[in-house]
Amino acid sequence: MSNKENEIKLTKLAQCSGCGAKVGAGVLSEILSDLKVIKDENILVGFDKSDDACVYRINDETAMVQTVDFFPPIADDPYTFGQIAAVNALSDVYAMGGTPKTALNILAVPKSMDKEHVHEILRGGYDKVYEAGASICGGHSIYDDEPKYGLCVTGFVHPDRFLKNCGAEPGDVLIYTKPLGIGIMINAMKAGLTDKKTDDRVLEIMKTLNRKACECMVRYDVHACTDVTGFSMMGHSLEMAQGSDARIVFNTGDIRYIDGVFDFAKMGFIPEGAYRNRRFAEPYVDKGDIPLYVQDVLFDPQTSGGLLISVSKTDSDALLEDLLSENIEASIIGRVEKYTEGKRIILN
Repeated sequence: MSNKENEIKLTKLAQCSGCGAKVGAGVLSEILSDLKVIKDENILVGFDKSDDACVYRINDETAMVQTVDFFPPIADDPYTFGQIAAVNALSDVYAMGGTPKTALNILAVPKSMDKEHVHEILRGGYDKVYEAGASICGGHSIYDDEPKYGLCVTGFVHPDRFLKNCGAEPGDVLIYTKPLGIGIMINAMKAGLTDKKTDDRVLEIMKTLNRKACECMVRYDVHACTDVTGFSMMGHSLEMAQGSDARIVFNTGDIRYIDGVFDFAKMGFIPEGAYRNRRFAEPYVDKGDIPLYVQDVLFDPQTSGGLLISVSKTDSDALLEDLLSENIEASIIGRVEKYTEGKRIILN
C-alpha cells in the first residue's frame, strides 16, 4: 500500500500463522475416530484415509478430486496472503495427481478491516487460481475477529490413475520438491530478524504452485504422494509409512533447507505447531544422532510446502532431472524399505 495510514500488519491480527494453526494430527484422528463412514463404491478416497483430498468416481474416465483449506494470515501484505492461501489449497489436488478446475472462496474478516485490504486478499487468490488454469466461481464470507482465507477446490483425475499418500513400495526413492523450514523462518520474519532478500525468498517458496511438479510426476511410475504442510515432513511421512505398511529412511543431509533456518532453530524460533507434530510423530521416529536443530526443522509445520513423492527406483533419476529442468528445487531425500518391526521413520 502506498499510503502509510492504509498499511496493515495482518499477522498481528492472528494468534497463529498459516498451516501452523492446524489441529494436530493425533487430536484430529481422535475426533474423527467414531464418525460413521458412509459406504459408497464411488468414493475412492474418503476422510477415513487421512489423505490430502477426497476422490469420487463420476464415470470410468473421470473422478472428482475435492479439498478445502484455509488459515489465518501467513504474510502481512493482503495480496501476498491471498496468493499463499490459494496455492496451499490447490496443492492438495496436485498431490493426488489431479488438475484443479473450480474453486470457491472461504473468507473471514474483521468488521473493521478496510475494503481495499479485503479486495487485495481476494485478488491474490484469484490470480493464483487463474495461474493454475482454474476458475473461482463464488464462495462464502463471514465477519470474524481474526482474518482467515482459503478455498474449496474441485479438480479432476482419471479414476485409475490418482495418487494417494499410501502405496509406497519397498525400493522406492523419495523426492521432495521445495526447501524445508517455512514455519521457523516465518517466526523469524515476524520478529524482524530477517532481511528483505530472505523475506522475499520465503514468500516466493510459499507462492509457488505445485502444478509443474505434479505435471512432471504423473509421467512416471509414482506409487504415493503427499504435500508437506502443517503436519511437517515427519508427520506427513509417518502417515505415508503407516498407510503403506513400510519404513521410510531419510538422508537428512540431502534435504534442501531454507538458508538461515538452522540458525533460527538454534535460537528457538519454533512454531507451536512443531511441538504438536513432535507429540504425534516422534514416538515413531528413530532420530539417531541427528542434531536437535535439524530435528526441529523436520517437525516444523510447512505452509504451502512441496510434494513428497515415492517413485520407483528405475524412474527416480529421470523424474528428478525432469523436475530440475522446470527449475523446481527438488532433491532425492530418502528411500522406502520393508517394515518388519521398530520405528517407522529412520533419520540418517
